[in-house]
Amino acid sequence: MYKVLLVDDERMILEGIQQIVDWRSAGTELVGTARNGIEAYELIVKEQPDFVISDISMPGLNGLELVEKTLQLFPDIRFVMLTGYKDFEYARSAMQYGVKHYLLKPCNEAQIYEALAELVAEREERQEREQFVAGIKDKLNKVLPHVKEQFLRELVSNKTYGRSDLDYYRGLFGLKAEEHPVRLLLFQLEHSHEYEHLFALKNIAEDLLTDVLLGATLNGRLLMLVHETREPAVLLRNIEEVKQTFLGFYSVELTVALSEAGPMESARKLYREALQCMNHRFYVGEGSLITKGDLPTDDRGSGDVELDEERMALLIKSGLSDEVERELERLFCQLAQLCLEIGVTRSYVLELYAILIRLCSSEDRYRFTAQMAEIVGLDTLSSLKTFVKEAALHVTSGYYKNSMSRRSSIVERMIAIVEQHYMNAELTLNGVANEMLYMNPDYLGKVFKQVTGDNFSHYLSRLRIEKAAEQIRRSGDVKVFELADSYGFGGNSKYFSQAFKKWIGMTPTEYRKSLEESRAN
Repeated sequence: MYKVLLVDDERMILEGIQQIVDWRSAGTELVGTARNGIEAYELIVKEQPDFVISDISMPGLNGLELVEKTLQLFPDIRFVMLTGYKDFEYARSAMQYGVKHYLLKPCNEAQIYEALAELVAEREERQEREQFVAGIKDKLNKVLPHVKEQFLRELVSNKTYGRSDLDYYRGLFGLKAEEHPVRLLLFQLEHSHEYEHLFALKNIAEDLLTDVLLGATLNGRLLMLVHETREPAVLLRNIEEVKQTFLGFYSVELTVALSEAGPMESARKLYREALQCMNHRFYVGEGSLITKGDLPTDDRGSGDVELDEERMALLIKSGLSDEVERELERLFCQLAQLCLEIGVTRSYVLELYAILIRLCSSEDRYRFTAQMAEIVGLDTLSSLKTFVKEAALHVTSGYYKNSMSRRSSIVERMIAIVEQHYMNAELTLNGVANEMLYMNPDYLGKVFKQVTGDNFSHYLSRLRIEKAAEQIRRSGDVKVFELADSYGFGGNSKYFSQAFKKWIGMTPTEYRKSLEESRAN
């Protein structure tokens, strides 16, 4: 029901209209009556009716003044003016306030009913129109974010927008109409993540970045169009804040590429620039903020990598893990400095991995070959380096173990020979190498030292002294020259005594006396 206020300074007319009109049938209810304009205005403020039926000629505040004063505060209230014939032309001046309905006194029930019906119809039509417009706006507000995203995707891809198109979309999206440089930001989430993380990142970026114009997900990344600021350092700090905030919430690293500034019409060029920066992630690694200044200059991006297959194979076969690791560090450092086209860099890495396949054991060869496909999925030089290094050290370790096994076998044979012939004063490393094992004595000495940790001559001398000391403990009174002759010192008792003291800490005579004293006690 719409609320109606009835105003007239003539009591008979006021009561008559109040009684004869079927207010409910007209879709209204009478909420009050007033005898003059001042009283009517007070009721209007209190009841805030939808419609007012008012006489035009009243003391204190006439009908026109009431209309003017009311519409200043309540512009949606509609009036029906009651007027005598002589005042009708005067009443028509109320049209300037939007009054459309005038009734000449005396008026009947049908005239008042018809006027109310028209006001009700107008009000309902307006409400329907407002509801329709509100519904359209609501639908537009719901679809507008998707329209913005699609517009940004098309702006940086193949669709070409002219000046008039951009002006239209600026107006639709409520963007600044004046020319203003923009930048493109490209965010990439690293490692495993949920698709919803992109929307969370969009919300965080919109909160922390200033002057964000548009944002959209594109090829698994987040793309944002922002106004250029007078202080680029502020933008860089805000981007870093976005990265740290997102990392704190979701434990996911972000790599960010930032284009140079330019007009919105050059968005496609700016996007290609951002993609170029993001591709450089291959060299600078994950979690970086990459700008055009990080890209290689004209004098970089060319050159040859010093990949010496023969040297690498020799280091691996020798089981020298430290040397292999140093050589890999050198190679990958050179690749990082050259910043070659990514496909070329990958070809060098594949060539290096092919060397490992040729060198690995038959048991590993199938697995290594199958894992070559993983190289394609590794998208940073750092991850490729880790992958190849693990494989190289695995192969090197295998060669080292095999080498140590062979060397241990050789040393075991050398020790057996020493155990058998240590009493022979002519026993030397050269003799063992040339006459018994038929191997290079220098190599044999190095192998013996690697396996036992001791020089061959030291090992032989210590064994002879230990055997001599054992003889003293068994027999007690033994002549020094006899021990020197029996345990490989060729009867040289002086040299034997010196060697004995070096290994045992006392001369043979002192050692025998110490044994006798300990037995006596």
